[in-house]
Amino acid sequence: MEQKGVQLDRETFSCSICLDLLKDPVTIPCGHSYCMNCIKTHWDGEDQRKIYSCPQCRQTFTPRPVLVKNTMLAALVEELKKTGLQAAPADHYYAGPEDVACDVCTGRKRKALKSCLTCPASYCENHLQPHYDAAPLKKHKLVDPSEKLQENICSRHDEVMKMFCRTDQQSICYICSVDEHKGHDTVSAAAERTERQRELEVSRQNIQQRIQDREKDVKLLQQKVEAVSRSADKAVEDSEKIFTELIRLIQKRSSDMKQQIRSQQETEVSRVKVLQEKLEQEITELKRKDAELKQFSHTEDHTQFLLNYPSLSQLSASTDSSSINIRPLRYFEDVTAAVSELRDQLQNILREKWTNISLTVAKVDVLLSQREPTTRTGFLNYSQEITLDPNTAYTYVLLSKGNRKGEFRGQQPYSSHPDRFTNWCQVLSRESLTGRCYWEVKKRGRAVGIAVAYKDISRAGGSNECGFGFNDKSWSLRCDTNGNEFWFNSILTPVSGPGSSRIGVYLDHRAGILSFYSISETMTLLHRVQTTFTQPLYAGLCFYDNGVTAEFCELK
Repeated sequence: MEQKGVQLDRETFSCSICLDLLKDPVTIPCGHSYCMNCIKTHWDGEDQRKIYSCPQCRQTFTPRPVLVKNTMLAALVEELKKTGLQAAPADHYYAGPEDVACDVCTGRKRKALKSCLTCPASYCENHLQPHYDAAPLKKHKLVDPSEKLQENICSRHDEVMKMFCRTDQQSICYICSVDEHKGHDTVSAAAERTERQRELEVSRQNIQQRIQDREKDVKLLQQKVEAVSRSADKAVEDSEKIFTELIRLIQKRSSDMKQQIRSQQETEVSRVKVLQEKLEQEITELKRKDAELKQFSHTEDHTQFLLNYPSLSQLSASTDSSSINIRPLRYFEDVTAAVSELRDQLQNILREKWTNISLTVAKVDVLLSQREPTTRTGFLNYSQEITLDPNTAYTYVLLSKGNRKGEFRGQQPYSSHPDRFTNWCQVLSRESLTGRCYWEVKKRGRAVGIAVAYKDISRAGGSNECGFGFNDKSWSLRCDTNGNEFWFNSILTPVSGPGSSRIGVYLDHRAGILSFYSISETMTLLHRVQTTFTQPLYAGLCFYDNGVTAEFCELK
């Protein structure tokens, strides 16, 4: 335990650029520490851009920070160098078929205590001791025993691959970085691991969010099953009372009525049960995947982590959540009304109205029949051409490209109009949006609000009643270079997911669905709203910074 503790201390006080103990340590503004010469060399390479970054977290600084030696950290590093290692308790167990064997032992080999990524080789307790005693060997990277050390060796140069080429997305050695990968975007394996670890955590957060969403969906479906059953039971009870009064004339119809309602009830409950089972299976799989990613995130070997990351980070397709949206019907209540009419108009019902009753029962449909598309091709089937209304544009919004593009510019010579926003840098579309619609917005610059709003949203003044997302008449996704956030009625909802300069918006007005997607090589759901829209909607843009542009894309 003592040896492990000292080893952890070495990692804590190592420079992520040279992977050695810190020399003349300096701490930059983001909090990370490096050797003074290492970070100077790194920033010298960025002098041309005049923007300086942290090799680990990628935070940027302008102007170039002044470097001052961290005296406290320097003292701690010197103390660490003086700290010797005592021999660990003897381990007399020999390596079995499932163990990693010591590469130095002759004859019967002992179990390896550690593997060295620098040598590369695995060592038992006795043969590992030089790595604790000899000064040159103390710099080596020790990890838990591994049988895959050869995968860490460059096949071209027979050197340990301590670097990662982001241009070619592969692990490389130092010679590779100045040879065939010269001029490429290369970082240390540790720095790339930090970046990929961050991506992995985002994947886990997405999984956990999906689990929560699916658990809510299952609960909602159970409630709907109970509501359908209660409604069906009441319809049967009411129908039986009415048919009792006319039993001599319509006894056969009463039996048919009961059978049809029960059949429809069984059909609807069966459909919901099937979807419940799919969602519960998905929850189980997501929990298993989360546990697998959690275990994988603790991998000490950076190269193994990077080699296996692509195959482990992929997630299976999600069950379509839109299929559980509930059709806003009254279930079987309409059946009771139809049967009451039958009682009053017996002759007509027997001859003509029976078909009406059957159709009324068949209308009961708990799940919306139309599902939200799952591919961009599917969304494009609902593409909507949108143009901006100059009469609504704030006086500092310049419209161009056939009124499809807006830019925050200097004051424009717009005439006075009652529809114009007078204080908010916003603009609305000419077209009203109902039914199922899809459009995409391409933005340039820092912060843009992509919104939908009712036509009667306030226009005059700077109050929240006019701003997209700050009232109950508009919904807005604010897309910023620092991240996304969703606003409705002045309530902020943080939005996770990949950043993108292109955002897709899907609207199903009747179902009350509004979804925002990040568009790149794939579509990633950023945020979905489930509500009830009471009026036609209009697409809107809001500009938060001078020079920012946003354009409604032509979809083909």
